[in-house]
Amino acid sequence: MNRREFAMLGVGALAAAVMPVRSMTAAMAASTPAAGAGADALKYVDPALQAAARETLKFAPITSIDAKVLKEMRGMSEKFAGARLPDVPVQEQHVPVGGGAPDVTVYVINARPGDRRPGILHTHGGGYIAGSAKWEVPRLQKLAQEMDCIIVSVDYRLAPETTYTGSIEDNYAGLKWMYNRAAQIGLDTTRIALMGESAGGGHAARLAITARDRREVPIALQVLVYPMLDDRTASSRAVPPFIGTIGWGPEANRYGWQAFLGQQPGTSTVPAAGVPARVSDLSNLPPAWIGVGSIDLFVSEDMEYARRLIDVGVPTELYVIPGAFHGFDVIGADTEPAARFTKSKLDALRRAFRK
Repeated sequence: MNRREFAMLGVGALAAAVMPVRSMTAAMAASTPAAGAGADALKYVDPALQAAARETLKFAPITSIDAKVLKEMRGMSEKFAGARLPDVPVQEQHVPVGGGAPDVTVYVINARPGDRRPGILHTHGGGYIAGSAKWEVPRLQKLAQEMDCIIVSVDYRLAPETTYTGSIEDNYAGLKWMYNRAAQIGLDTTRIALMGESAGGGHAARLAITARDRREVPIALQVLVYPMLDDRTASSRAVPPFIGTIGWGPEANRYGWQAFLGQQPGTSTVPAAGVPARVSDLSNLPPAWIGVGSIDLFVSEDMEYARRLIDVGVPTELYVIPGAFHGFDVIGADTEPAARFTKSKLDALRRAFRK
């Protein structure tokens, strides 16, 4: 499948848990605006990304989601999972979560018992409401092969059926399983990175905080790809009109956060436990790489999160691509801005994995 065929859900236009653009039309026809809705934003788009932006605008941003649309979105997952690489092994494991919760499924990619290679705990995107670790396997196989590492991808429970408390425990269970079975999968426990895109980036940030607080698993790096970090964006905090008009937009963002939190986003009663940007103490977190486009809905919250990490002494690299929208690195995967973005991300992983 051509990477340009992936499109917006929770991650916008992301290979990390998204739908093919051309195939989302039927599922989302009733919930998307006319193609001209984001036309004004095109003048802010990097020239190299113009074609990808115009393609994205045919079907996005999402302006409303209801139970029917959500069901249709999720139902397309099997259809667009993509072909796995035959030479990169994949194991499916069912990991106990505890507390009466069902076991969580994890996909273990490129394990090699007896080795001591670096590893990535991956959390998929999908606006907290959609996506699946299973969709991610072919893309993560390529990454594991390129980085010569192990990847464990967690199929955490989705909102609104499960709020943040459940998915946090699912992801932490996947991380603990990975750490405790280092010998069986060939993992060097001193070189574990957390990585996710969009809502998956939010999960990775929250998991870094959880791992710090529980002091059981050391983390070498958190890789937050246009992460969804702050429920106040586009709820209690307005954004400029050209921000978030290509890809994941304000209405979808409010729906995703409400489902995830189990309450209205942006209010004073939102629990910090569910929102990385509301956590008051970000000290002693692992080094971070944060990447985002300048017209992504999440650009301000991501920049602010990076500033707060820097202010408490966390080594942080913030990479903002001018004129790039949510998921641009997938829809425009063959463009120069996407290549720069991906190189910066992989270089950060290589530095963290270097002995």
